[in-house]
Amino acid sequence: MIELEGVPELIDPVMVAAFEGWNDAGDAASTAVAHLEREFKGEVFAALDAEDYYDFQVNRPTVFMEDGVRKITWPTTRLSVVRVGGAKPRDLVLVRGIEPSMRWRSFCNELLGFAHELGVELVVVLGALLGDTPHTRPVPVSGVTSDTDLAQRMDLEETKYEGPTGIVGVLQEACTHAGVPAVSLWAAVPHYVSQPPNPKATLALLNRLEDLLDLRIPQGELPEDARAWQVGVDQLAAEDSEVAEYVQTLEEARDTAELPEASGEAIAREFERYLRRRDTPGGKARPSKPDTAGGSADDDGDEGGPED
Repeated sequence: MIELEGVPELIDPVMVAAFEGWNDAGDAASTAVAHLEREFKGEVFAALDAEDYYDFQVNRPTVFMEDGVRKITWPTTRLSVVRVGGAKPRDLVLVRGIEPSMRWRSFCNELLGFAHELGVELVVVLGALLGDTPHTRPVPVSGVTSDTDLAQRMDLEETKYEGPTGIVGVLQEACTHAGVPAVSLWAAVPHYVSQPPNPKATLALLNRLEDLLDLRIPQGELPEDARAWQVGVDQLAAEDSEVAEYVQTLEEARDTAELPEASGEAIAREFERYLRRRDTPGGKARPSKPDTAGGSADDDGDEGGPED
């Protein structure tokens, strides 16, 4: 039996999870959940036992000093709760950790136990993959689910992926078997600039999460970080003619494949997000520029598709 001391009764709770590792290109997904924790001042209320799921030779503990005392932080997965205000307040159960080394089914069952005890109505797992996408265009974010009804209701793609999977795919499948609605959002990160961080991809994931859940997420410094990231990659590409030519090839392929209808949908979502921010008390943020801050344009074409 899971004991949840100090956790208040939640309002329309949604679990949002991300895991460092294979499903987290550019650390985009785990950084998105960390951003939610920071902006909404989340407090950890539970952590999974590290010895049950992690190989410490693969994910080593770290030593740090606190008030002159040496302490150890063990790699694990932690849960926190944050309340998102607005016209329709709701709670997010945030799950942030590292892809486990072993006992994946037990790992997922333990997370689902928390979801059940907290009354979670939907699980959203964030991921990021490497793709043939140019850094100069909006970050493609795909939303997929195994639930046909959910796909139709939330305008998502029903996953048809076959092949190797990570903890994101295993957790989503576990949710399906447990009868818990689950969605995964995947950002495509340019494979030629895969090293973390990638604030543009992180921002795109958060924008897509906003659209999916109809809520407002403070962006903090992410838009400026995303613009600075793109300027930096532009400069690096300009210094290498082969890279610049390759980026141009990706741009042409992307622009040719992108249908006018898809662009119109992206503009509509951006405008809705602007209105949502404008209507929030104190929220006078201007709409971000899709081509620099990484809007939430969906692209399920040539990016390889999310593994799920």
